[in-house]
Amino acid sequence: MSTNLRWMWSVARKELLDIGRDRRTLFMALLLGPLMYPLMMFGMQYMAESRMKTELDRELEVPVIGAEHAPNLVAHLGTLGIRAIDPPADLDAAIAAQQIDVAIEIPASFADDWHAGRPATVEIISDSTRRNAQTPAARVRAAVAGYGQQVGALRLLARGVDPAVVQPVAVGTRDLATEEAKRGVMLSILLPYLLILSSFIGGSYLILDATAGERERQSLEPLLATPAARGAIVSGKIAAACMIGITSLLLTLLAFKLSAQMGSGTARMLDVSFAAIGRMLLVLLPMLFIGTSLLTFLAATAKSMKEAQSHIVWLMLLPMVPSFVLMMNPIKTELWQFAVPFLAQNQLLLKVIRAEPIAMQVWALYLVASLTLAGLLWFAAVRRYQQERLAVAG
Repeated sequence: MSTNLRWMWSVARKELLDIGRDRRTLFMALLLGPLMYPLMMFGMQYMAESRMKTELDRELEVPVIGAEHAPNLVAHLGTLGIRAIDPPADLDAAIAAQQIDVAIEIPASFADDWHAGRPATVEIISDSTRRNAQTPAARVRAAVAGYGQQVGALRLLARGVDPAVVQPVAVGTRDLATEEAKRGVMLSILLPYLLILSSFIGGSYLILDATAGERERQSLEPLLATPAARGAIVSGKIAAACMIGITSLLLTLLAFKLSAQMGSGTARMLDVSFAAIGRMLLVLLPMLFIGTSLLTFLAATAKSMKEAQSHIVWLMLLPMVPSFVLMMNPIKTELWQFAVPFLAQNQLLLKVIRAEPIAMQVWALYLVASLTLAGLLWFAAVRRYQQERLAVAG
C-alpha cells in the first residue's frame, strides 16, 4: 500500500510539474473561471437592476390611437409618467421592428359605453415574446387597471354604495419564504450550473494532456513500463487533476464572496459566509472526482488529443439538464433526487443559496451515491490503463 501511495504521489508531482511549466495553460485552468464567472453573474445582475430601475422611473412615451375618445384617461396616465404621443402610420410594423414597446388603442365606442355604464374597452398592444417590452407593458396595464378601479369606486360612492360591498372576500398573502431564500432567487438558475460545470471539468486541462496528450507524444509508454501499478498511475493523474480543480474551485468561490461584498444592491445581501462556501465546496468536491475520473476514462479511449477534447462539447451540456428540467417542470424535492448526478448537486446548491438546512440523511445519501459513482469511473479508467494498446498512439 505504501509503495502504491509513493508511486501515486510521484505521478501526481510529475503531472503538476509538467503543467507548471506551461504557465498559460495553468492560468487558464486556475484563474479563468474565478475571474469570469463572478463578473458574468454580478455584471448581468447589475445590468438587470439598472434597466428595471430605469424602466420604472423614466417617462414612458406611449402611442395612443383614439386619445380624443378618453381625455380623462389620457390625463390620468400623464400623472403616472405615461405620456401619450401620436401613433405611427403602421403601428404593428413599428412594434415588430422594436421601435415601440407598447401602445394603447381606444375605440370610438369608448365614450358611449362609458356614459352608459358599460365596460369601456381599452386595448393594450405589445409583443409578449419580447422581454424588453414586458416592463413598459406591465406598467401601462397597471395604470389603466388602476384608473378603472378608481372610477368604479367613485361611481358606487355617487350612488350611495360602499365600494367594499363589491369585494366580499379580501385576499391576503403571507409569504413564508425566508429573507435568505428571497435574496437567492436571482442566483437559483445560473449559479448552480456555473459551479457544477466548474467542478465537473475543472481538471480537464491537466487530465486530457496527461492521458491523450502523453499518448500522442508517445511519452505514456515509458511511464507504463515502470514497476508502478496501473491503479497508482491512474490515481496519481486523477489526484493531480483534482488538485488543480480544487484550487480553481476555491478561487471561484472566494471570487464570488469578494464580488458580493464589493457589489451593490441585492449582491451585497447574498449569503457568502465561509460556512456557506464550505457547504458548497462539500457539494462540489464529489462532482470534481466524478468529472475527472470520467475524463480520464474518455481520454484513455481517445486515439488523439483532438478526439479527447471533442468530448468537452457534450460534457458541458450535462450540467444544464437539471436546470432546464427544473425551469420547465418544477418538481418537489424528494430524497431520491440526491442520488442522481447533476440533479443532486443542483438541489443541494439551491438549498445552500436559500440558506435551508440539509438533513444528515441527505448528506449521507448524496456522498455515498456520488463517491460510489466516482469509484466506478476510476475503476473503469484503471481497467482501460491495463490494456497494453493504450501505450500505442493512433
